[in-house]
Amino acid sequence: MVTNTADMIAQWMSVGFAHGVMNTDNFSILSITIDYGPFGFLDGFDQSFVPNSSDDEGMYSIGNQATVGQYNLEKLRDALIPLLDSAGVRRSQEIIAEYSDKYHVKLMSLFREKLGLKEATETSDYLVALLLQVMEENRSDFTMTFRQLGELSLDQLANGDIAKRQWALVDLQDSGLFKEWVRLYVDQFSPMNDEVDLERRRRMNAVNPRYILRNWMAHQVIEEVEADDFEGLRRLHNILKNPFTEQEEAEALGYSARPPSWARKIRVSCSS
Repeated sequence: MVTNTADMIAQWMSVGFAHGVMNTDNFSILSITIDYGPFGFLDGFDQSFVPNSSDDEGMYSIGNQATVGQYNLEKLRDALIPLLDSAGVRRSQEIIAEYSDKYHVKLMSLFREKLGLKEATETSDYLVALLLQVMEENRSDFTMTFRQLGELSLDQLANGDIAKRQWALVDLQDSGLFKEWVRLYVDQFSPMNDEVDLERRRRMNAVNPRYILRNWMAHQVIEEVEADDFEGLRRLHNILKNPFTEQEEAEALGYSARPPSWARKIRVSCSS
């Protein structure tokens, strides 16, 4: 259960998902979670992002998700203590103490995949941490930063050949730290050739979605449904069935474009 819970949270964190109500009653011994009402996917990367309008203290901010997962496991253990002997109590403490390492190992594995890196090294972990730092400092879009890194060749990245279409990377290109990150990143694929680069891009585009359910998209569809128009809902549903594949209709709707400025103010609640 500890391993599965750590894996579950690492997986949703890897796509920039924030669960808005991580109460103990919304977690299951099956290592699943329920009550997705006030959730949200990150736009600009921000560890303090809170999707729930009722969470004034940021208890369930995206930066706190992993810690809350461990807290919930500890509360379950506390409830079971009357059923355990002293050896069982000690063992339960040892198992939960493994949670943090299990979470970190899984999260780093997922982020290496997102960057097309095959092996775990000190440099690969550093690259993940440095990129997230640069993204947060510049509030770069979480989803499209990773996606667009997989849409450019290593030569394009190394030469700073970033087109306006790669808008999330445009937000980073003037950062000195990002330039340092690119240098270290490109070095990981040495000796570089077209075959190696194409394989990197293939792996990245298989795990980095181009489309996610952003709140502004849901907001528009909800307004249409309230007007008894379900066409937009069906269209969005079909698009999200294939989030890794570029789709002409989705592009025309702006689903991979920079989110509208008004979307930054959207928060949801348990009654949303």
